[in-house]
Amino acid sequence: MARIGLFFGSNTGKTRKVAKMIKKRFDDDTMADALNVNRASAEDVAQYQYLIIGTPTLGDGELPGLSADCENESWEEFLPKLEGVDFSGKTVALFGLGDQVGYPKEFLNAMGILYDFVVERGATVVGAWPTEGYEFEESEAVRDGQFVGLALDLDNQSGLTEERLNVWLKTIAPAFELPL
Repeated sequence: MARIGLFFGSNTGKTRKVAKMIKKRFDDDTMADALNVNRASAEDVAQYQYLIIGTPTLGDGELPGLSADCENESWEEFLPKLEGVDFSGKTVALFGLGDQVGYPKEFLNAMGILYDFVVERGATVVGAWPTEGYEFEESEAVRDGQFVGLALDLDNQSGLTEERLNVWLKTIAPAFELPL
C-alpha cells in the first residue's frame, strides 16, 4: 500500500488537475492515486498516516458540495462521514484553489475549513505557505500571517502553479519522508 493518501474535492476539475500534477511526481509505493472524495470512504482516509488534501473554494467561501451548486457531492457531504476518524498521529498537508480577484474576501476559505476540521481531530498540519504574491482582502485560510497550505489561483496566476507546487512539495518533504 502507498504511504501517502491524496484526496481532493472538485467542481470544475481544476483541483483534480492539481492533484494529478502532485501524483505524477511520485511512484505508486509512495503515493496513492488521487481520489475524489465523492468516491472515497472514511476508511480510505483513515488508513493513511500521511495525507495530502485539496479543495477549491466556491461561492461565498464555501466548501464544494451540492449546496454550492456542484453537480456532484464533494467535501460538504464527505466531512460528516469523517466525524469519527481520529487524525491523531496523522500528518496532513493542504492545498487550496481560489480566485483572489473575483472573491477577494473569501480567498481560499474552504482550505481554512478543512484545516480546522483535521486539527480539531488531532492532525499535525504541515506546509504553511506565505501570503506574499497574492492580492486578496480576507481569508479564513490565513493563520499567523501564512496560508495553512499551498495557495493556488489558476484563474489569475496559473503560470505560477508549477513553481509553487515544486517549492511546496520540497517544504513538506521532510515531514512526509519524501525523497525530493
